[in-house]
Amino acid sequence: MTAAPRSLDAAPELNWAALWALAQPWSEFFSPAMDLAPLWQGVWRQASAPGWAVDRLKAGPPVQLLALNHDWCWDAANTVPWIARLAEAVPGTEFKTLLRDEHPEVMDRFLTRGTRSIPIIFGLGGDFTLLGHWGPRPAALQAWFYQHRHTLPKEQRYQEMRRWYLKDRGESTLRELMAAIGRG
Repeated sequence: MTAAPRSLDAAPELNWAALWALAQPWSEFFSPAMDLAPLWQGVWRQASAPGWAVDRLKAGPPVQLLALNHDWCWDAANTVPWIARLAEAVPGTEFKTLLRDEHPEVMDRFLTRGTRSIPIIFGLGGDFTLLGHWGPRPAALQAWFYQHRHTLPKEQRYQEMRRWYLKDRGESTLRELMAAIGRG
């Protein structure tokens, strides 16, 4: 006899402090040997922390930002460097990464329409309580993706999405993340 699957509500809470301790600092994750290195490096070079986002993050207690992502993820390469730059600009803010495939217990709690889509960014309070989460893409781009995912070939879809990311310059990602962690 097999046990009935438990709902996420019945599952034990994640130990965010333990996950934080396992996570890689940005300086270890971001390397020339990573998959999609040219894309990651290009976005990193153009990424910056806008003043409004720095001010909002400074306006409350320190926050730890934890990314569930991987270096092969195209959306992560287009969004995570902006978040890393923000963390770098705000004293007391730390940023780390958990690799998606090494932490299925985390990923399976934060599915996007039943898929293991990344990145997912978690805002953690000083006592490692979950303040909120964001991901895997800005809402406007996610809506566009769902509208066109079956009508445009993958290459063309990614070209259009890259144009969107270049024009947005991390603005939507940071605004949505700030709102998700209560700094909107």
